[in-house]
Amino acid sequence: MKTRPVLIALVAALGLVGARPEIGRLLVTSAYAACDPGTPIDKTTVEEVRDRLIKAGYQNPLHLRKGCDNVWHGTVTKNGGEVSVAALPDGHIVIEGD
Repeated sequence: MKTRPVLIALVAALGLVGARPEIGRLLVTSAYAACDPGTPIDKTTVEEVRDRLIKAGYQNPLHLRKGCDNVWHGTVTKNGGEVSVAALPDGHIVIEGD
């Protein structure tokens, strides 16, 4: 079978390319968070944010996740449609995206 050695060579070649820090002119760097390392994280919980969204008139809060800037992001149902929202640390809730 000629396929197996060719496949092994292809996988090996891809592994070597992925190990290089620079590919052509594109420099490969690691991802970083937009927040400073010393940014304090508040103690809000998903239950608190879910209650805040429901009290604001949104239904079915899902996929709630907290960013390093203490902003909670998720999806809710409003007027029969699903929208993305952000719950800010100061208590405001804003619709995300367009």
